[in-house]
Amino acid sequence: MIRTRTSVILLSSALLSLGCKKNDSPSATQKEMPDPAASAADEAQPAKEKTVEPPAEPPRPEKKKWNVVLLTIDALRADMPWTGYPKQIAPHLTKLAEESIVYENYRSVSSYTAQTVATMLSGRYASTLYRTGTFFTNYSLANDWISESMQASGARTMAVHAHLYFDRAPGLKQGFDIWKMVPGLSWNAQTDESVTTPRSFAAITELLSDPKNTSGQFFLWSHLMDPHDQYVKHEETPDFGKDNRGRYDSEVFFVDRHIGEFLEFAKKQPYWESTALLISADHGEAFGEHGMYKHAFELWEVLTRIPLIVHLPGVPPRRIGAGRTHIDLAPTILELMGIDPIEGFQGKSMVPELYGAEPENREPLFLELAEDTNNAARRAVVSGRYKLIVFDSGKKMLFDLESDPGELTDKSKDEPEKVKELSALIDAKFKELPVVKPYGGSKLKSGKSADGPTGPAKTSK
Repeated sequence: MIRTRTSVILLSSALLSLGCKKNDSPSATQKEMPDPAASAADEAQPAKEKTVEPPAEPPRPEKKKWNVVLLTIDALRADMPWTGYPKQIAPHLTKLAEESIVYENYRSVSSYTAQTVATMLSGRYASTLYRTGTFFTNYSLANDWISESMQASGARTMAVHAHLYFDRAPGLKQGFDIWKMVPGLSWNAQTDESVTTPRSFAAITELLSDPKNTSGQFFLWSHLMDPHDQYVKHEETPDFGKDNRGRYDSEVFFVDRHIGEFLEFAKKQPYWESTALLISADHGEAFGEHGMYKHAFELWEVLTRIPLIVHLPGVPPRRIGAGRTHIDLAPTILELMGIDPIEGFQGKSMVPELYGAEPENREPLFLELAEDTNNAARRAVVSGRYKLIVFDSGKKMLFDLESDPGELTDKSKDEPEKVKELSALIDAKFKELPVVKPYGGSKLKSGKSADGPTGPAKTSK
């Protein structure tokens, strides 16, 4: 018993001596045992926030040279199903919007066709182009169209149109290899009596089925006249109502159905993955707002707010709320096609933001009605939440679009400093622009004569 106890004491002393050596490391078991004092101290300290790395930004698609198909739908308002309109009047366009870049704050620069299509072709305000003073405006060959630049670069340029205005304004045709009018049209200066969308898409499909037109880079523009008044209640569409807006909605559904059929055709074509599809309008349409119907004559939001959908296969969809107008469309189309901008562009390409760049603020946005035989001069500016309209009489109306999107309450008397500020913007802008008088000798709305220049002769390119 005595020897055993002594052995235990000696063994314990040896173990204690080994544990006290400074150069020895604790065992794995000792490392895992918590230190009660340290744990208490840690609990007394506030928890440290973990650093969370932001997700890596997905790579942006590489830019390439696109073909471009531009479809403009006459009188298509901004309030469509993909922007909140409750009636499902455009299921195919709504689906396309989900797969595309959608501009939610987009405007034409004017409120009727003859002035807006010229802006789309030139990237310039109509008042700065050499033009006649008539309502159905013709344009001098001295103007430069993007179609001419495309043609010079070797791209095939095609157009399909469904109103005789496009045939009777030869100045619009320059730079187009093919300018096709749908058959069976009749002239009515007051309205559009024809239903032309099926014939328009038959012509479009025929052109885009011909390898002669699509074997190289191409541009095709078609202005679809339905749903311009007269509004037709199509039997093959749902019943959206018998009033003007209901019949207009039926027209939109009718056009949308044919766009859906066109997309089914287009997606089967070998060139489609390299084709940009842009869908917009020339202007909006009024249904009693401000006591007005149809379009032209004024610059109200219902007349100038329009859609823009840009579909680039392989480029992620997104919504862009920054303000843009048709003044930016021509530069955008040329950059999509890889063609240098025209000297004198008054807008700026939107291509960087189509590929994912942060949209820049391009306000103030300027709108106009250049005076002609039927339209008195109008100018407007949108800056932030405010819009100022300046009439030919000198009258000015100010609206807070944020609280009053319907432009129902004129605030010009309540906020004279804002009127002064925005008036100065309009004056400076149009002083800077090379505004020209219309030509042709017509008597303008103001009583003045259209005695301006036709522009310099253009040398062949």
